[in-house]
Amino acid sequence: MIIVLYDGTSQKVAQAQRIVMSTKEAKRYDRGVWLLEVASLQKLRQQLLAAVHGTVLEIGMGTGVNLPIYNGVSFVAGIDLRPQVLSGALTRENTPPFGVSCANAHHLPFGNGRFDNIVSTLAFCSISEPPLALAEIRRVLKPNGRFYLLEHVRGQNPVSQRLTDWLQPAWFALQHECHLNRETAVTLQASGFTIEESSTHGFGILQMMVAKIKIEE
Repeated sequence: MIIVLYDGTSQKVAQAQRIVMSTKEAKRYDRGVWLLEVASLQKLRQQLLAAVHGTVLEIGMGTGVNLPIYNGVSFVAGIDLRPQVLSGALTRENTPPFGVSCANAHHLPFGNGRFDNIVSTLAFCSISEPPLALAEIRRVLKPNGRFYLLEHVRGQNPVSQRLTDWLQPAWFALQHECHLNRETAVTLQASGFTIEESSTHGFGILQMMVAKIKIEE
């Protein structure tokens, strides 16, 4: 299979880089979250991505479940650390032009101010150093661009807060990377973003946000 790297300087797809991988893990991943997608996530993804346009960077693209939802975008550059999961994106149909790259959100392989919009869905729970990733996102986002997020977070009401805090140690021990009780909105604001829109879903453990780069006074 071919993984293509999006060239932020020329805003064209760079020379393809060949990498051999299996789609079996990608298929298993999709089957594992199918019920959750049908129950709620697909609708939330559609709501979040309705206004996304232009050149787009997607953090943690995974198997590319968002790709068929994009409407009115010119190109989507997707990154993920897991090539075996990214392979699923290459099998998606009815997508805009896109490229994928095995890359770390801590060190994005793109030039400054290259993207009109940046998207993250269920990715920041697993990023080891969110402030570092957010600094990189600020760097590659155009000054008037928007950052769209759908993340599972620390509960937004007393019951869900206690639940996510209680489950976090065992959940992290099982998953090794996913944090159930991150306060992503707080980290986002502390990293130089202003949240323009925010809504909670799923009993207060899912948060949808639209943010922009904070203007320094």
